[in-house]
Amino acid sequence: MVPTHHDQGTTEGTYFCTATCWDWLPLIERTALYDHIYQWMHLIAAKGCRTLGYVIMPNHLHLLVHVPEGLSINMLLANMKRFAAYEVIKRLQATGDSALLNRLASGVTQGGSARDQKHCVWRTSSDIKPCESERFILQKLDYMHANPVTGKWSLADRSTDYLHSSALFYHTGETQHAPTHHYHDILFGDRASGSLRRP
Repeated sequence: MVPTHHDQGTTEGTYFCTATCWDWLPLIERTALYDHIYQWMHLIAAKGCRTLGYVIMPNHLHLLVHVPEGLSINMLLANMKRFAAYEVIKRLQATGDSALLNRLASGVTQGGSARDQKHCVWRTSSDIKPCESERFILQKLDYMHANPVTGKWSLADRSTDYLHSSALFYHTGETQHAPTHHYHDILFGDRASGSLRRP
């Protein structure tokens, strides 16, 4: 996949993005960061972005986002990670989790220290991949929605039961925590009644 240091520019496009916590630690779950991520999704929606799919896992998140002309997906994701990192540290400090704070501090490199970084919260690179076909979008939606119910996770019996995912939206049209748009809205301009694809 293409890391965030590969600048995708400011051309309109749809992107599959992954951001992962440092050392695969379950920092999102530990700090109940879900609400902060949803706030960011509302913020980018106000800028004209459309979230077409998402899943927020204990230690990483996947997003399928359509970005309008003039905005940079690299900058949007970098800003999310930066402000979410502040929030993670604030919440860990509030709960007095000194052991985890020390572990995050131990990951700071010399370069990070030079930039006044005090804790590692996210892996430096995030994956950003342009989505240029319906087939690729569906593949990524299927992958995201299967995340909570496959492999080691088993966070829900069915993908639609997992709270922090767009899976239920694609089955019922019901949005939960953040504004979500069907991918048809982007590819075809409108969504015909009854045409919902159910990844």
